[in-house]
Amino acid sequence: MRSLPSCETLALRCDDWCLHITFNRPEVKNALNTRMWEELSAVFAAIDEDRSIRAVVLRGASGTFCAGGDMKERATIAAPQAGVDDPMLARNRMGGRILTQIDRAPQVVIAIVEGAAMGGGFGMVCVADVALALADARMAMPEVTLGIVPAQISPFITRRIGHSQARRLALTAGALDGRQAAAIGLVHEAYADTAALDAALAAMLQRLARCAPGALAATKKLIALTGTVPLEDHLDIAASSFVAALRGPEGVEGAASFKEKRKPEWGRAA
Repeated sequence: MRSLPSCETLALRCDDWCLHITFNRPEVKNALNTRMWEELSAVFAAIDEDRSIRAVVLRGASGTFCAGGDMKERATIAAPQAGVDDPMLARNRMGGRILTQIDRAPQVVIAIVEGAAMGGGFGMVCVADVALALADARMAMPEVTLGIVPAQISPFITRRIGHSQARRLALTAGALDGRQAAAIGLVHEAYADTAALDAALAAMLQRLARCAPGALAATKKLIALTGTVPLEDHLDIAASSFVAALRGPEGVEGAASFKEKRKPEWGRAA
């Protein structure tokens, strides 16, 4: 595995092929400041080509996922001056760029939602491949109550839950608990307590241990193509991806392990 950057706002822990990223600003309920965004980007850049990392778990310290953007930092960003690009514009756009980076990561990204997931934290849930929550977690987009808009998170939220639910939540600042979020597909499952949530995460990682890392990355790419290219082109790309995987080292090992009734090399620890 490649070396990971040192971080001030994130706690990093590697458990074999799983990287655990903990948002670690508990004094402000893990609010996203510029440093945290930049560190998230650096970590995901470091593992972009690293197939020894198969999954990334996002979680918040002290029982809170993420309270959204750091309002105190936002207040310190200078107003634009004549002839100078607006620093607030660059800061806001950065969030969308890094959400896109996480969305396109070749690893399986798992969000573990406890406490609150607001604003940018809500958006982070929407770019996770798998989202598991406590039943009493609260998720919302409160931006309009502050006189602002959910700018960079809006496309990811709309894609996740559809136009109707996105409008309802964004325009009313309505909150969801974990079970309500599961009912509309924002998260995939909700659990009564932390023990059950942790057990579900462990079971999920055990299933992922059986999955070939290259095949996971290629599958994510294929799914992401949906709606972005014509169907016939998508199917042609899918066929090429299938043949490349079948004839590649993972496909050869997968076929051999099936024939020999043993675990494949990547699943030996499962």
